[in-house]
This record gives sequence, C-alpha cells and structure tokens, in this order.
Amino acid sequence: MTARFVLSELQSVGSPEKAAHLSRFFKTGPGQYGEGDRFLGVMVPQTRSIAKANKAMPFDELQLLLDSPWHEARLCALLILVYRCQCRKTTAEEREKICRFYLKNTRRCNNWDLVDLSCRDILGEYLIGRDRSILYELAASDNLWEQRIAIVSTWAFIRRSDFADTLALAERLMTHRHDLMHKAVGWMLREVGKRDREVLTDFLERYATRLPRTALRYAIEHYPEDRRQYFLKMKS
Repeated sequence: MTARFVLSELQSVGSPEKAAHLSRFFKTGPGQYGEGDRFLGVMVPQTRSIAKANKAMPFDELQLLLDSPWHEARLCALLILVYRCQCRKTTAEEREKICRFYLKNTRRCNNWDLVDLSCRDILGEYLIGRDRSILYELAASDNLWEQRIAIVSTWAFIRRSDFADTLALAERLMTHRHDLMHKAVGWMLREVGKRDREVLTDFLERYATRLPRTALRYAIEHYPEDRRQYFLKMKS
C-alpha cells in the first residue's frame, strides 16, 4: 500500500476529457481559486473505491499523496483518513493521530471538495466533547481553505443539535470576501435550520441584513416562499 501504487491505480482510470472538464469546474485558471491544480480525470466514486482498498496505508505514504500535484491523489489520501475515522475498530489514540495529521495538512485541502469531503468526519467528529478552539484559530487564518474547514467541520455538531459553534463562526465569517465562504456559511446555517427552524429564524432576524445574498439564499432554501421573500427583502 504505497503512494506510487495508488497513483498508478488513479492514473489507470483517469480520462483526459474528464480531466479537462474537472479543471474548468474547479476553477484552475489564472487568478481563480484553484489556480494551478492538476487533474487526472478520475470521478469521485472511483477514487472512493481505490481509497477503500488502501485504508491501511501508513502515514508517510499518505503524506506523499497529500504532497502530490494531482487533485485526485490528495482526495484519495483524505478519503482514506475518513474511512479510518469511520471504522469502529479505530482506537481513540489512532483517531487523535489522524486528526493531528489532518491539521498538519490543512493547506493541502486546497479546493472546496477536498474540504467538504473530509473535515466533518475527521476534525468535526474528533472535536465532539473536546475543546474546539482550533476551529476559531482556523477561522482566523489567512487561508481560504482553513477558514472553510472551520465552518464546515461544525456539521458534525449540527447533527447532534449542537449549534453554538456554527452560529458563532457564521457570525465571524459572514463578511468574508469570497463567494466560497458565503456558500459554506449559508450551507451550515441551512443545516441548522433543518434541525431547528426556530434557531435559524432567530439568527436570521438578527443578521439577515449583514449576510451576503448568496449565504442568505442558501440558508433560507427550505423556508416557504413567503418567508424566503421576507428575509430577502430585509437585504433590499
């Protein structure tokens, strides 16, 4: 179970046509958020299959994958970590090692899919019942991906109807300049609303005028039309 073997597996199922499509989809052009990223053209289900077959890969080999210029190699390494975290046989000591390894490599999660498919199950789940100050450190980072990790990791808490950190981080990040953060904030607020509509409504009554329109639209997606219009008009 080596990085070289996994990369060869990924390359064997890659496609130049899909690579070109993924490069456009993930905005890899000059000045775009994914500038310079490279794709093999592997679809996520294929990457998941390869990751599941290599769950026992040691950390030094995973590091080689995370250091790879290929997007799918980094994704495969992150999915391996996710599957290890989800395994009931994984010990508490191993989960801590995985979380520390993940935090060491947050800047290798350098696109929104890499963040969204990894942070909840690795970092968020680890922080259940633990000190969460690391999320506020990440939110204060100058790195877009670390900031996104901070808010999306709270999805693990939301699933347990624990909303305090999501709301606090949403308040801190709502004025972020990047659209990808507007979407992440709105998405997590929407997840809060799925669990407790009253909590979300109270938050929106206070902050709808300050939320970027994209974040607000994401947050109110499951409201009835009249309520959606009510909050949208608060932005006018």
